[in-house]
Amino acid sequence: MTPIDRFIVEFDTALRSVVGGANAQRPTPGSEIGANAALDSEQRKHAAGLMRINHVGEVCAQALYQSQKLVARNSDIKEMLDHSGQEEMDHLAWCETRLKELGSHTSYLNPFWYAGSFAIGLAAGLAGDKWSLGFVAETEKQVESHLESHLKKLPIEDHRSRAIVDQMRMDEIEHGQAALHAGGANLPEPIQKIMEAMSKVMTTTAYKI
Repeated sequence: MTPIDRFIVEFDTALRSVVGGANAQRPTPGSEIGANAALDSEQRKHAAGLMRINHVGEVCAQALYQSQKLVARNSDIKEMLDHSGQEEMDHLAWCETRLKELGSHTSYLNPFWYAGSFAIGLAAGLAGDKWSLGFVAETEKQVESHLESHLKKLPIEDHRSRAIVDQMRMDEIEHGQAALHAGGANLPEPIQKIMEAMSKVMTTTAYKI
């Protein structure tokens, strides 16, 4: 793939992340289940808020992986980031589809989430591969925690959303482990706390907007 071809692919990924239209390579989990079976209006609204948070998380993931690939020193690490990024694109498409089924929308602040995450990912990548991978691992660890909490918060009757979130959770565990096995360093605790605080701001805002 030429540099121009690569630029086109990455630009398309960024555009789909921000404005919608992501394509999944894997089928949507729970697609055999009725879209809104047994959900009342309040349950659909709550489920949509949680799935919007998850969609924003995937918008941020695309930005992080794209920026870190730009400055990764090792070709194997670039390949690993590329693979994880594609699975995150599946997540993005699944969440977008589910939000439409729930009669809701993606976050209106997606351009802001993407730009901020791209800048953070670039900074982590420029710090060196071990710190870049460590950032990926810590990010995936925190995302896994969020997804586990969402499995508890989603309506019991919303089997479709729950199937999507559970598959995302399993993928995030694999992505975090892959980053550690590739040489990721454990981030200092103050950085972990800052990431947690930023995540809290994002989740609180994305639930509504």
